[in-house]
Order: sequence, then structure tokens, then C-alpha cells
Amino acid sequence: MEIREYQTYNEQEILDLYQSVGWTAYTDEPETLKQGFLNSLLTLAAYDRGKLLGVIRTVGDGRTIVFIQDVLVLPEHQRNGVGAALVKAVLKQFQNVRQITLITDYTPKTVAFYKSLGFVSMEQIGCCAFTRI
Repeated sequence: MEIREYQTYNEQEILDLYQSVGWTAYTDEPETLKQGFLNSLLTLAAYDRGKLLGVIRTVGDGRTIVFIQDVLVLPEHQRNGVGAALVKAVLKQFQNVRQITLITDYTPKTVAFYKSLGFVSMEQIGCCAFTRI
């Protein structure tokens, strides 16, 4: 597996990836998704022999805060280290950034995954998060 910067937006492979994990709010608006990619701070992709296995997309200023916006891995490649490799690559790229944050589904699987990579819940550091939808 190779992790590299995702530089050329390939709409069909991205839509297929998002669709494969059921993120239809993104696939319902392909132009919005494309603009999100184009305006991201950094997007990395995992490939195996030229096949896209997953992506991680970040937003932020790259100095004081980085927000991990999306981590997606094709279902048939989940639990094989692809997602962890993508997150670790982002953490290495932004190792001097004070705050790296993400929001994810609150399930035992996702909580365990991010804790295994050194993330802690906001409550553990005396903070809370808000969102407006």
C-alpha cells in the first residue's frame, strides 16, 4: 500500500468511495464535494497497485489547527490498517500543529479506532464541541 497526496480530483472514484460507505449526503451533491476537495488543506490517498483504497481529507490553517474532515476506506479493505495509515500520515505531516481535531460517529468501533491512535474525547480535556446543522 502506498500513501500519497491526492492531487488530481477523479470524480467517479471519489463518488464510488463515498457511496461504498453510505455517505450519500456527499454523493447527492457531487459539485459541492468536488469543491470541498479542491479547497481542502491536505488530502491523502491510499493506493494498492493503482486502486484507490481510501482517503483522508483535512481542513484548517495548518499551523494552529487541523481538522480531519473525512476518513474513508472501501468496506472490503477496512480493518486492514488503511485508515490507521492515513491518520498516522496526517499526524506526521502536521506533527507541530497544536490541535488536531475530528468529529466522528459515536460507536464503539470508531471510538476504539481513534483512541488507539492517541485521540481523546473532548470531555477528557475539559472541553465540549458544538455543531450547527
